[in-house]
Amino acid sequence: MTLTLSDALDQLKALAEPGRSEQMTAYHKQTREVLGIPNPATNDLTKSWRQTLTVENRVSLAQELWQTDIFEARIAAAKLLTQARLRPDEDAWALIQSWTPDFDSWAIADHACMAGQKRLVADPSRLDAVESWTTSDHMWSRRAALVITLPWTKQNHPKPAELEARDRVLSWAASYVTDPDWFIQKAVAWWLRELSKHDAPRVIGFLEAHGDTMKPFARKEAAKHLPTP
Repeated sequence: MTLTLSDALDQLKALAEPGRSEQMTAYHKQTREVLGIPNPATNDLTKSWRQTLTVENRVSLAQELWQTDIFEARIAAAKLLTQARLRPDEDAWALIQSWTPDFDSWAIADHACMAGQKRLVADPSRLDAVESWTTSDHMWSRRAALVITLPWTKQNHPKPAELEARDRVLSWAASYVTDPDWFIQKAVAWWLRELSKHDAPRVIGFLEAHGDTMKPFARKEAAKHLPTP
């Protein structure tokens, strides 16, 4: 089965709820077109697409959906590629990377990064490409380097290679602590907060070394799940 862009957009637009577009536009601070579709509805639709389309079709449709620059179409594009087992996945990974310079909204960026997380876990050598984002002039690319690597915060019993990756991302976070941008500080806090649930000593060490440089709100959030001294 194949699905044309026109048919995909028709299916998305059929899910729009009256009055929701204005609410979502204001909440997400969007200047692009917003259809007004609840996220669960987009999720259900893209799940059905994933079940019926080949990987090649999905990558092609995801690229077309992204290029429309419609809010929900970009989220649907990311959801089309959010799957752990995706073979072959080289084209999907290349497409996700190509989206990064377009990030300008946390919701779109986070959905794209969730798709990217699956591709990184499938091939951790791709962290080399992500590291180049950490020195980008584009704030959303720098932020994405932390969001896309969140899976490395979650292992309770990490293997040596996973610990190495964890420390690698922590070094990126350390380079961000002087960045005054709220979204960057929030991303650092997010990464540390999630890591603290599984590896408190590393977070404590990071905060001892860099906490004084972080914004107070970020330091507080990072330490949210740490034991009280």
